[in-house]
Amino acid sequence: MPFKTYSLNLKGRLVTIDRPWVMGIVNVTPDSFYSGSRVTDEKALVERIQSMIADGADVIDLGACSTRPGSEQVDAQGEMARLQWALGIIRRVAPDVMISVDTYRAEVARRCVEEWGADIINDISGGTIDKDMFATVASLRVPYVLMHMRGTPETMSSLTDYENVTADVLEWMARRIDELRQLGVSDVIADPGFGFAKTLEQNYEMLARLEAFHALNAPLLVGVSRKRMIYTPLDCTADEALNGTTVINTIALLQGAHILRVHDVKAAVEAVKITSLVRENGPIDTTTFIR
Repeated sequence: MPFKTYSLNLKGRLVTIDRPWVMGIVNVTPDSFYSGSRVTDEKALVERIQSMIADGADVIDLGACSTRPGSEQVDAQGEMARLQWALGIIRRVAPDVMISVDTYRAEVARRCVEEWGADIINDISGGTIDKDMFATVASLRVPYVLMHMRGTPETMSSLTDYENVTADVLEWMARRIDELRQLGVSDVIADPGFGFAKTLEQNYEMLARLEAFHALNAPLLVGVSRKRMIYTPLDCTADEALNGTTVINTIALLQGAHILRVHDVKAAVEAVKITSLVRENGPIDTTTFIR
C-alpha cells in the first residue's frame, strides 16, 4: 500500500515522516526483558547512543521502568532519577537527536519534557494507568505515542478476552485518540501494543490485519523487537530472535508502518531500505502473502 506522510510538531520544529523511521530502544534499568538493551553506566550509554545514531536511528526511546511481568517496579522518584541522569548524557553527546521517553507517569513525562529535553512521550498504558497523562501531554504540546494495553504489566496476560482483537483494539484506540484530539493533542502516534494483553495468536491476527489501523489517521508504530511472540514459535530465546524480528518488521513495513521500535537499529534500517526499494518499483499487494 502507498506510504502515507505525516508531520509532527517537536516544540515548534516541524518534522515530516515521509519514510519509515527507526526508533532505537535504550533501557536504563537492571531488568528489562532483553539484556542487550540495558545500560547502567555512562560509558555504555554513550557507546550505545553513538552506535545507534551511526546505524541510522531516527529516534532514541529511553525507558527507566521495566514493564515485563515480574520486573522490579521502581517508584516515580527512582524512575525520574534514572531518566534525568540518562537524558543529561544523551543531550550532551547528541544534542539534536529526537528522544522519546517511555513512561506511563504524567509527572515523569512533564519533568522529562520541561526540564531534561525529551521530545516525545511513549505511554504503554494509553493513559489508563495515570489519569492525568492526557491533560499533561496536552499542556506539554508534544507528540504522544498511544499504545493499547489492558490492565497493568502484572495483570495483562490474563486480560486477553476479545470478540475480535483487531476490531476491538482499533475501536479502543479510535476512542482514545478522539479524547486526545478534543484536548488539543494533534500529534498522536498509534501503537497497537503487540505482546501487551494479547495471546500469541492474537498478535499474529493483528499483524495480518495491520493495514486496518491506518483508519486511525495517525502514524503507526510497530514494536515487536525480540518479543515472546517471536521467540516462542521459533523455540529460541530473545537473544536469538533478531531474524524473526526482521521478518515481522518487513511485513509491517509492507503494510505501511511509519515507525519501527527496535533493539537492533542496523537490521531495521536495512529492512527499511530494502522495502523502500520494492515500494519505489511498483505497487505492493500484501494480500499475496498475508491471509
